[in-house]
Amino acid sequence: MYSLTFFVPPDHTESVLEALFAAGAGRIGEYERCAFTVRGEGRFRPGAGSSPFLGVPGRDEKVPEDRVELVLADGLVEPVLAALRSAHPYEEPAVYLVRLDDRCVGGRQA
Repeated sequence: MYSLTFFVPPDHTESVLEALFAAGAGRIGEYERCAFTVRGEGRFRPGAGSSPFLGVPGRDEKVPEDRVELVLADGLVEPVLAALRSAHPYEEPAVYLVRLDDRCVGGRQA
């Protein structure tokens, strides 16, 4: 099992989640479509050669973002990451993928 965390503009949270659920993410035991979302503020400065979804190259930016967390099984890493990259509006989304001890997800495989 893995924990996947990413940051996304609030207006795109649902569409990105739908793509990840369709790829098989968010299953915990007998539950489907499991995710956690919290609103925060993202900070970044796009580089000169960037093509940012939000902001202007060379200028510090602060934007509202949702932090989204969900789990996925071993065999789904590549299709879920592909779905995330395809559905996410950012040129370079920040993504954290962490392997979990099976005891951390309800004590059973998702």
